[in-house]
Amino acid sequence: MGHVEIPETDISGPVGLRGAPRPRTAASRNRTAALEQLWRAPTAERDPAERAPARRKPGHHPSVGALTDLIGLAGPAWLLLHLGEQPRPWLAAAVAGAVWTGLRGARGRYAAPVRGEPGGAFGALGDWLVLLGILAVLHAAAGGSVDPATAVVAVAPGLLVATAVEGLRRWPRTARRGRAVRRVLLVGEAAGLDRAAELLNSRTDHAYRLVAAIPVGPARPGYEGVQVPGRLGSAPADDDVTTVLGGAYAHEADLVLVAPGPQLTGDRLRRLGWGLHDAGVALSVVSELSGVAAGRVRPVTAAGLTLLHIAPPLRGGPQGVLKAALDRSGALFGLLVLSPLLLAVALCVRFSSRGPVFHRQVRQGQHNRPFTMWKFRTMVADAEARKEQLTEDNEVDGPLFKMRRDPRVTPVGRTLRRTSIDELPQLFNVLLGQMSLVGPRPPLPEEASRYDEREHRRLAVKPGLTGLWQVSGRSDLSWQETVSLDLWYVDNWSVATDMGLLARTVRAVTDGRGAY
Repeated sequence: MGHVEIPETDISGPVGLRGAPRPRTAASRNRTAALEQLWRAPTAERDPAERAPARRKPGHHPSVGALTDLIGLAGPAWLLLHLGEQPRPWLAAAVAGAVWTGLRGARGRYAAPVRGEPGGAFGALGDWLVLLGILAVLHAAAGGSVDPATAVVAVAPGLLVATAVEGLRRWPRTARRGRAVRRVLLVGEAAGLDRAAELLNSRTDHAYRLVAAIPVGPARPGYEGVQVPGRLGSAPADDDVTTVLGGAYAHEADLVLVAPGPQLTGDRLRRLGWGLHDAGVALSVVSELSGVAAGRVRPVTAAGLTLLHIAPPLRGGPQGVLKAALDRSGALFGLLVLSPLLLAVALCVRFSSRGPVFHRQVRQGQHNRPFTMWKFRTMVADAEARKEQLTEDNEVDGPLFKMRRDPRVTPVGRTLRRTSIDELPQLFNVLLGQMSLVGPRPPLPEEASRYDEREHRRLAVKPGLTGLWQVSGRSDLSWQETVSLDLWYVDNWSVATDMGLLARTVRAVTDGRGAY
């Protein structure tokens, strides 16, 4: 028997019992009918038809966005190339504009903005960096005579135009973000409720707000702080829909999130879905899949079954070739552009404390192959010998060793670590193919030797100069949070994801949180 608490109605007290379902009787069926009539009657405080009015979604016009990007890049590019007396400026500008528009369209920039996907200024910057790589390849293949430096300056206005248009396009969504939050009512067995509630409440980068939960069966949820307006029995009952609808209306939930289990069978879930959809309340089902990006999941139907096809992680193919090309070209470009900074930092390290400029350290790379990683030295010369004395002061769990105020770090080294400039010599490792611009951080041999099977999967791809760890809190994260982020990247990386992470790295380095 279900249970609904209805304050200030002519039906006094709780209806039914908390726990196992009661035998069905004529009285209970009449009471269920009365409840349904109460919630569905026009005089009810909240009518489903009134709670879910049809909303007209703002129209999106891909052609307008594409035309704006085309003109915004090709127009200024032609003018700057013409003023720079470059050969055939109209042809170069037309090609750059076409590639820019096609690239933006292929990456979904003209569709409706999706929460959680790279967008705005950072998304446009990632697109622009990819554009530079494509134009560099086309320039080399066609033997073009346009000056590369002039070409980069010529296409820069396209980035500014795209960023401004994207900001204007997303501004209305940002202004009404407070009204876009989904109020969620959880339904499921105690274990499933605890798992879903913990995950939903542990992060804020989503639009789902947990307002209440309805357990299935006699077990009590262990998660604290969640209101329980009712309970479903272990076996299907006629008032399942009424109980869930009562909880949804009482807490103004517009989404029912179901965690399936043995007591919530497919037929029971289907009947619950009928009642919720007829009442205008949305229904979602929690999947047992974790760490799988939505783009890798494709739902299909076969023999009345709903199947989820999961694409395998990228390990090669065109995107792997493009990633390798972007890594090498990006590392070479970075070394050339940053050479004055690298020289200045090397002099500061050399004259601020005794010891070599660079710190060379053996790390484990892809497939657990060792390589020598380069960094600017940020510690005293005998730092490794003093590490054993500080083992008890380790401030992180797992195999990592981190101290917020490590006495071995030099004053100059502390600044380098906060700004991540000490990592720049790893561009040489990227150029040699030992590392990637984006990927998990490479572990020390003694750390990798303590990995279990799950943690060892971090080594399935090349380690990176930056990654999800870098943009999500760095050393402030726990070891398990770091592993979870790295495993998500290993299974779901793409060139588009890499570009978004590179753009977000700029903000993370500027912020400096978690760097010590």
